[in-house]
Amino acid sequence: MEGAILHTNSNKDLDLILQLAEKLGISSKKLSKKEMEDWGLANAITKGKTNEYVDTESFLTELQNDR
Repeated sequence: MEGAILHTNSNKDLDLILQLAEKLGISSKKLSKKEMEDWGLANAITKGKTNEYVDTESFLTELQNDR
């Protein structure tokens, strides 16, 4: 399975792409702004995940010192 994410400011162009996908038998879904934000956040979390323990107190102290 492969996937793609497209972004445009033109609803007309996006609708055309979705129609083309349907004609080609490609499943597609128009995402809301909230869904795009959720996907971006989930992607950032996944990329930043290190599986290493981080001490909460030292992390918060470091954040406060950076002000």
